[in-house]
Amino acid sequence: MTTVIPKPNEPVEVALRRFRRSIENTGLLKELRARLTYETPSAERKRKKAAAVARLRKQIRRSLPPKKLY
Repeated sequence: MTTVIPKPNEPVEVALRRFRRSIENTGLLKELRARLTYETPSAERKRKKAAAVARLRKQIRRSLPPKKLY
């Protein structure tokens, strides 16, 4: 459960902005939107496969030596 305790003399808008930022960082909205709509099994497999490929590419990119800067 995400909670934000307003600081003394803090405007409500600032506290609300902190709350929204904390919700965004936890990934709660993304999960909520994913649960609201039905995803076909083939679309789910496709999405998971694309995420796995992206993770693999990122891992390979990190393991390579840095590019020459000249």
